Amino acid sequence: MIAALILRDLRRAWAGGGVTLVVAFFLLVAILFPFAIGPDAALLARVGGGVIWAAALLAALLPVERLVAPDAEAGMFDQLAVRGVSMATVSAAKVVAHWLSFGPPLMLASIVAAGLLGLSLDTLLAVELGLLIGTPGLAALAVATSALVTGVRGASAVAGLVMLPLAVPLLIFGAGSIEGGAGAVKLLAAVSLVLMAGAPFVAGAAIRAGMD
Repeated sequence: MIAALILRDLRRAWAGGGVTLVVAFFLLVAILFPFAIGPDAALLARVGGGVIWAAALLAALLPVERLVAPDAEAGMFDQLAVRGVSMATVSAAKVVAHWLSFGPPLMLASIVAAGLLGLSLDTLLAVELGLLIGTPGLAALAVATSALVTGVRGASAVAGLVMLPLAVPLLIFGAGSIEGGAGAVKLLAAVSLVLMAGAPFVAGAAIRAGMD
């Protein structure tokens, strides 16, 4: 059942063009930063890792509105509840599917962004490690936020207000892990793990509340 839910959400993410939109937005933000900062290659190389993390966080907001609401409107959660599937399990499947459609494409796009920002190979490897650790937490936070704002008027704007403050620790420790060494990486992993462990239960409770 869980595998079927993951595959279903993955097919929908790719078929709906959501993955392409997220990657395109991520690269657009990475391209715009050099225009704002200027052509100073040394400065771009110094701030490039943080730019990639900021771009990843902004890109993560794009699919939030579509992660839970379409299934709620179609009555899929009611059908799963009748079969005895817990909403926390459904939410966990959605976290996995969202990360698979969001994390790896973003890590590949980061290679292009690193080239645009003039990052060294060592910095790029540090960024990729940080994204590998941090994007699962970002995906979990996105699913929980999507469940919380489903049915709310102006859901996309509300999602930004809910998700961005909660994602600040990931941004801080993710950007800090580039030059902060093992300590910052451990803190990033801890924050990401907490989000992955708690988000399915938060999302499941929000979905159940919406079904009542």
